[in-house]
Amino acid sequence: MFKEALKAIKKYNRIIIHRHNYPDGDAYGSQIGLATLIKDNFPKKEVYCVGDKATRLPFMEGTMDEIPDSYYSGALAIILDCGSSKMICDDRYKTADLTVRFDHHIFCEKVADIDISDNTFESTCGMVAAFAKESKLRLSPLSAKSLYTGMVTDSGRFVFDCTTARTFELAAYLLSQPIDLNGLYYNLYAEEFEDIIAKADNMHKIKFTENKVAYIYTAKADLPKNGDAAPIVSTGLVGLMKDIKGVNIWINFTESDDGVHCELRSNKYNINPIATKYGGGGHKKASGCTVPDKATAMKLLDDLNALAITEA
Repeated sequence: MFKEALKAIKKYNRIIIHRHNYPDGDAYGSQIGLATLIKDNFPKKEVYCVGDKATRLPFMEGTMDEIPDSYYSGALAIILDCGSSKMICDDRYKTADLTVRFDHHIFCEKVADIDISDNTFESTCGMVAAFAKESKLRLSPLSAKSLYTGMVTDSGRFVFDCTTARTFELAAYLLSQPIDLNGLYYNLYAEEFEDIIAKADNMHKIKFTENKVAYIYTAKADLPKNGDAAPIVSTGLVGLMKDIKGVNIWINFTESDDGVHCELRSNKYNINPIATKYGGGGHKKASGCTVPDKATAMKLLDDLNALAITEA
């Protein structure tokens, strides 16, 4: 599966790595992990990472590069953790000489010349780890730590049912390098006291449909004042509802200048077709989309409510 990607990496002297906007641990971890992997094994190559800053992951060792348009001429662009072209952080990848994609979302469109898409992986970081292992590339502590971080976050600390025997095999492979697990988990999950209080306040906003779909709706005026973008807020709040007994589908709505960001989750049902219906996508049990207004958001909620009763 990875032979064409390795061949492309060996061929091109300049490689530019992309991922989705508002990066999570998997997007940022795969970007840093792959960039480091290429630099470690092919030190003469120019490797650049582009995209917006990962505000939620300041502890991760990586910086984004500002490069001119001319750098794409004769270059290889690699796209990571993007299920669709509209998610890609910098559309200049289209001007590269060749494009490669590694992605673990449900396939919805071809976006690269060499498209490596496999939704049986728990994370794109897992895919990159498999690529490194299968290609017999040298693995450094920074690359291993970055990839392990993405595997942890996208698998929910190895709890989500996307976790497989292969997940643990690849995690063991990454742990062959020295990784400070205590430090890693502290950086990922320790919270400021004020944020814990805010989380408790948001718990009181949870509502339920008649078929026990849980949801939180945050109006633009009620967004936190810390400067976090709406997609980051939405992703953070959706997890508050995941452990409510009797709830199999939950969703967070967050208003922004772009519309209403919707994060859909389930522990039982395939909610991806509903996200796709409203222009989004993702995984069977974790998907997202952005709708134009609250009225459309409530129609989406009605669809989830109908799914809950249909599948009950």
